[in-house]
Amino acid sequence: MKLVVGLGNPDKKYENTRHNCGFRAIDFYAKKNNLLFKNKYNSLYTEIIVNNEKIILVKPQTYMNLSGTAVRKFVNFYDINIKDILIIYDDVDFEIGKFKIKRNGSSGGHNGINNIIENLKTNNIQRVRIGISKTKEELMSYVLGTFSKDENEKIDKLLPVICNIIDDFSILDIDKLMEKYNKSNE
Repeated sequence: MKLVVGLGNPDKKYENTRHNCGFRAIDFYAKKNNLLFKNKYNSLYTEIIVNNEKIILVKPQTYMNLSGTAVRKFVNFYDINIKDILIIYDDVDFEIGKFKIKRNGSSGGHNGINNIIENLKTNNIQRVRIGISKTKEELMSYVLGTFSKDENEKIDKLLPVICNIIDDFSILDIDKLMEKYNKSNE
């Protein structure tokens, strides 16, 4: 069993913000596969079988800074191994339209990842970091701002690749995922 979590903020006013790239990826995947969301553990979630592996897709409704509380509840309930978790979220360290799969590490200042690390008591959290570009703007205003038309188009082109990563996560370990996808994105 795999757990794939997209990070974002639940209110309608945050729907199209840079900070909601994780939600956007999960929504795109769910729509592509005709999946419907249900409520559990203060989250929206859905399930799919890919390559004979159950994948639970989650969008915590706790707001970004408390994402870890929702993730921990799913991990505990389903007894999910840390290596079977993949977090998808926005990252200012990459330009828009780029991404990077990462095995582990610090939160890099991302409050959602920081809360997940705190709640799971490990930084061995596998992730897909979706680039939203650096800015000279105040960070909070920037991440809660919306994409321009051109930026949205770049994200839209990236979403099918994220879907492929989610599907491949059902059969590939993180090293093989990084080998397959990171170089093609440089």
